[in-house]
Amino acid sequence: MLEQKRAPKSRGFYVRMKILHNNNKHGRPQEKSPLYTYCKWVLWLSLTLYFLSSYLISNHNKPTSLSKTHFSSLASRALFESAINNTTTTTLLKTQGLFNGLKVFVYDLPSKYNADWLSNDRCRTHLFASEVAIHRALLTSDFLTVDPYQADFFFVPVYVSCNFSTVNGFPAIGHARTLIASAVQLIKTQYPFWDRAQGSDHVFVASHDFGSCFHTMENVAIADGVPDFLKKSIVLQTFGVKHKHPCQEVENVVIPPYVSPESVRTTLANAPANGRRDIFAFFRGKMEVHPKNVSGRYYSKRVRTEIWRKYNGDRRFYLQRRRFAGYQSEIVRSLFCLCPLGWAPWSPRLVESVALGCVPVIIADGIRLPFDDAVPWAEISLTVAERDVGKLGNILEHVAATNLSVIQKNMWDPRVRRALLFHDGIQEGDATWQVLSALANKLARSYRRASVSSE
Repeated sequence: MLEQKRAPKSRGFYVRMKILHNNNKHGRPQEKSPLYTYCKWVLWLSLTLYFLSSYLISNHNKPTSLSKTHFSSLASRALFESAINNTTTTTLLKTQGLFNGLKVFVYDLPSKYNADWLSNDRCRTHLFASEVAIHRALLTSDFLTVDPYQADFFFVPVYVSCNFSTVNGFPAIGHARTLIASAVQLIKTQYPFWDRAQGSDHVFVASHDFGSCFHTMENVAIADGVPDFLKKSIVLQTFGVKHKHPCQEVENVVIPPYVSPESVRTTLANAPANGRRDIFAFFRGKMEVHPKNVSGRYYSKRVRTEIWRKYNGDRRFYLQRRRFAGYQSEIVRSLFCLCPLGWAPWSPRLVESVALGCVPVIIADGIRLPFDDAVPWAEISLTVAERDVGKLGNILEHVAATNLSVIQKNMWDPRVRRALLFHDGIQEGDATWQVLSALANKLARSYRRASVSSE
């Protein structure tokens, strides 16, 4: 702010003395004329007003920091709200035509179903955290509606993957069915929307091993199947296979496991400046030397054991069985990243490999990959049959000598990476965006649309 200029004090003194001098000419006292009195009072009033205004300006009109500004007047508030409304209107106009005007209502459930679980920070960042990320993204989305009667779909935010075991630290999901059933019963009690369509326009997330079967072991998951109360709903799940499976006997969308976009950015920022990849083939994870028979099944169908036995000691392969928090720094240095099945066919390595520029080598027969309409998996990855693990070295050498550069170029398309990552707020083309795109293809399940078309 420019400083207020003040009149020199000497000028005021000079005027005063000049008047007094004229009134005391020849040293003889004279009677004060009306002009004298008038000038005196005008001068006094002018000076008073000047100094008063200078004081008020200097003390009450200083620049105020934005954080301390208060829109207290109605006029200021109206301008502020008008700016917000104009921005919102512009954004809505941009998204209005997307996904055929899709609208989602998010239930505001008691905190025991979601927010309470966030007391453990790991709930937001572990590989099953898509249930949290999708919820948060929808709440700030232009596709959100606060009027349930205008909704095409109803999102039920129940976090079932944040109950971490005190024994091994893995998510324990034995409570999942009970918790979700409780949420459904609450919704049925308080709202009319479940019963009118038997939950067919309601959406849930099942981001763990065998998705909507809610169990970490396949034999138990198969035996239990999808809970009856969910069989008509839509489930967003990480589990997907191309063949018939009890854990897919529900309308479902295969989604990627959660990988923190912040961790990806940090890893890429710290990657070797020359972009050199000095590891030919990489895998870090559980590889049992002597796999145990668990209820008639072996971990990874012995695929990981075969990888360890065949290629441990092969200088082309960098294989590590122990955990390492900074393993993404190894991925970003690798040409090929092995993505073998575990108990379930999917793995976060799929997303991490693509995001960090390492060609994923998928070893999981019959796996159904996420968002295959947006991600050209055949052009950015290799698929090796489980029975061909023994030929893996030769297969990778052949690809490296022929079309590796083409695969890498396809993989570095930013649209591919974006489609596999969840963000707190929806970004065009990101994983939550792909979820909405998939729901837009299921608008025939919308009770609201069906009601409007029948009128």
